[in-house]
Amino acid sequence: MKKGKILVVDDNAGIRATLKLLLPVHFAQVELIPSPVTLVAKMDEYRPDVVLLDMNFHADINTGNEGLYWAGELHQMYPETQIVLFTAYANIELAVEGMRRGAFDFVVKPWDNDKLLGTLCAARDKSFNVRKQQPLHASQDSGMLWGTSGKMEILRKAVKKIAPTDATVLITGENGTGKDLLAQEIHAGSRRSLSPMVCVDAGAITDTLFESELFGHVKGAFTDAHSDHIGKFESADGGTLFLDEIGNIPLHLQAKLLRAIQNRSITRVGDTKEIPVDIRLICATNMDLAAMVRDGRFREDLYYRINTVHLNLPALRERTEDIVPLGELFISRFNEKYHRSIAGFTDDAVRALESYGWSGNIRELQNCIEKAVILCEGQYISAADLQLEEKPAAASVPERPEETLDQAEERTIREAMARYEGNLTLVARSLGVSRPTLYSKLKKYSI
Repeated sequence: MKKGKILVVDDNAGIRATLKLLLPVHFAQVELIPSPVTLVAKMDEYRPDVVLLDMNFHADINTGNEGLYWAGELHQMYPETQIVLFTAYANIELAVEGMRRGAFDFVVKPWDNDKLLGTLCAARDKSFNVRKQQPLHASQDSGMLWGTSGKMEILRKAVKKIAPTDATVLITGENGTGKDLLAQEIHAGSRRSLSPMVCVDAGAITDTLFESELFGHVKGAFTDAHSDHIGKFESADGGTLFLDEIGNIPLHLQAKLLRAIQNRSITRVGDTKEIPVDIRLICATNMDLAAMVRDGRFREDLYYRINTVHLNLPALRERTEDIVPLGELFISRFNEKYHRSIAGFTDDAVRALESYGWSGNIRELQNCIEKAVILCEGQYISAADLQLEEKPAAASVPERPEETLDQAEERTIREAMARYEGNLTLVARSLGVSRPTLYSKLKKYSI
């Protein structure tokens, strides 16, 4: 039976191609990447049940240290995901060390198909069992950083009301405010919490892959379609589909998205059969969609379709009473991560935190505290440890001395002549005058 999600991380293109054919026999979803460079981002987006992780990513290095490092990191960051290590160099010591760092098992290349599939399916089943033992609604573990400000308390009450429903939600807010975490909070509080939440960076999908990524494709639909591919809508069936950065979707693709949302059905690329999907839709953006509608850059019908409930996350500078408590929370987290024992902030650090602009919002605060925990040499983080520097004011443009109308006209013509290297046709066109008029002006100003 096909079930579960697996992520393969291997730099060998031939191996990835083989596994792309083999693994869909037992797994509902298969993703493959060539290196761990994008591994954490892919884990956050895809949330696999199993990771098949190569141990060496450089041809001249076979120590297995890369695989061991990432096995430990993944086990710490995603404890419910099972890691199976994959290497061409059989070494019992590596296997033992990998298990110690949290790996589920160890497979040697070249592999036996039955043994490989047996190991991966056992890892998947263990992942399922771990997830079942977790609380039904783990909203306290979703990572949402509420704070205690009045604005966030109003937002929390709204989320508590709408989460159990299937209402479509639009989340707006600046970058770094935690829109993705709020979406997870809504999903965790819904009746769909045990089903997948599929996250899509809508603005990062290229125009040519848009339909394939969202709606899937059938084998032979285009040149590289060597097998059927399930899109994000189908992957989220029974659960939640989170479309992040929806404001970045080009206008000509918005109609296709609207049709799928309205009909709650999709058609894979290269196929004619409609497939019904049962999803709860959450969208997010840092753009002003209402203004984009007025400017003709976002479809009005799509805007109203995704805007059943609108939640706006306030910027951190609008909830200054939350800055220090959130900073203390980050101290606690990074104390554990880096084995430090920082007790809190000095008074000057508190003043610096509360007076800083935080254009990057919570994400910037988190990065700031992480650096301070690492660098702090005392028991308390000081303002100096925070290394906060207000963004420099924009360089002042020297005032141009007042000039007459003729002087301004001469300057404009000379700048255009320089810009277009004396091409009179282009200069005249850029200035919005005829060539005879330009000739007259050139003569007047001896240009």
